[in-house]
Amino acid sequence: MPLNIVILAAGQGTRMRSQKPKVMHCLGGRPLLEHVLNAARTFSESRLFVVIGHGKKEIESTFRDPAIEWVHQATQLGTGHAVLQTLPFMKDEDKVLILYGDVPLIRPETLQTLMNAVKPEGLALITAHLEDPTGFGRIIRGPQNEVVAVVEHRDARAEELSIREVNTGIMLVPAFRLKEWLPRLDAQNIQKEYYLPDIIAWAVKVGCPVTTVQAIDEEECMGVNDLVQLATIERIYQKRQAERLILEGVHIRDPARFDLRGELSVGQNTTIDINVIIEGRVQIGSDCFIGPHVVLKNAKIRDGAKVLAYSIVEDASVGSECVVGPFARLRPGTELLSQAHVGNFVEVKASQIGEGSKANHLSYIGDTTVGAHVNVGAGTITCNYDGVHKHRTVIEEGAFIGSHTALVAPVVVGKNATIGAGTVLTEDAKPESLTVGRARQKTIRGWKRPS
Repeated sequence: MPLNIVILAAGQGTRMRSQKPKVMHCLGGRPLLEHVLNAARTFSESRLFVVIGHGKKEIESTFRDPAIEWVHQATQLGTGHAVLQTLPFMKDEDKVLILYGDVPLIRPETLQTLMNAVKPEGLALITAHLEDPTGFGRIIRGPQNEVVAVVEHRDARAEELSIREVNTGIMLVPAFRLKEWLPRLDAQNIQKEYYLPDIIAWAVKVGCPVTTVQAIDEEECMGVNDLVQLATIERIYQKRQAERLILEGVHIRDPARFDLRGELSVGQNTTIDINVIIEGRVQIGSDCFIGPHVVLKNAKIRDGAKVLAYSIVEDASVGSECVVGPFARLRPGTELLSQAHVGNFVEVKASQIGEGSKANHLSYIGDTTVGAHVNVGAGTITCNYDGVHKHRTVIEEGAFIGSHTALVAPVVVGKNATIGAGTVLTEDAKPESLTVGRARQKTIRGWKRPS
């Protein structure tokens, strides 16, 4: 049967204490809803519906996937009411998989198991056994261990609250069953809402087969209702990412102090130290070392490179066997070619540093092309901005830039040129020559300090 996937994402999430829609809060650097969408997209032959309400414009503008069919729930009257809004778009022969935008850790493998388990024209749902089932609807079973009902936590009696098998809310239902049952729901409960799980009682009443599938672990069924739960799920998510990378051959020194907030590919025999933050799309090669407290954002780190403690690499590329840091910053547009060194308190922006070149101490290199085997002395600054326009500096192969030098762009330092320490270079420096531009030193004998 054709598969329709419905993701419920209309709620405000008042316990989040935020004007931001709940499903737009981030897990691993991406909105909660994006994680659920990624799980749904693994079923490529399906139609994808997302029910939205609070924050409708923000959600639609963030997710511009033409495959998403948006359904508006103007008034949030519960999960049953939300699914009801999608029924005009369904055919009777469709199967409907119902997911939740605030349950981001659900695994595609578990959803596939659910689909494999459902009986013809039957209903199937995912359940979990929780140590602490607070807040979840309880699965009520009959004498033959069959499911007879789901009772929401708020409406459960004392003996029902002791049940630890819970309904995750994720279910697979024939569309024709939903069209029959959802209009019959009532709001006779504490919340005065139309509960989707109430259709299970209708299924039992009409003899519809009800199949249950156990989640792989209770973590994948955890929802986000407040910032404490979001923080808890964040650590679970990061633990998952760390374990996956470790199994792929990455040495993560402490999985509990690792943060992946995007996409990461890593070669083997690479070490990632504590408190590293990875954002956006990052590629790290083999035999690399990423030191403690490093931030990598949209970065490429090639084989054998080292990024040492407290360094930041953003929208930049680090070549093979390069050394960056400690306390270095590579800003957008930076490219280090192989075996280049950028050391402590050096900032590089929109520049290329050539093979084997070094800028090891306290320098700023901006809008610059540095050739191979150049030495940039401590305290060197490229003066690239005149207040209106950026200008480029070119330092050719083999040049030696003395300490405390200011290169006033646009300017070219020729091949194998030497610039004396303390020079303010305002004109091109000739190749194979020494260029010095500093005030003449004077000694005034007999001078006395004021008293």
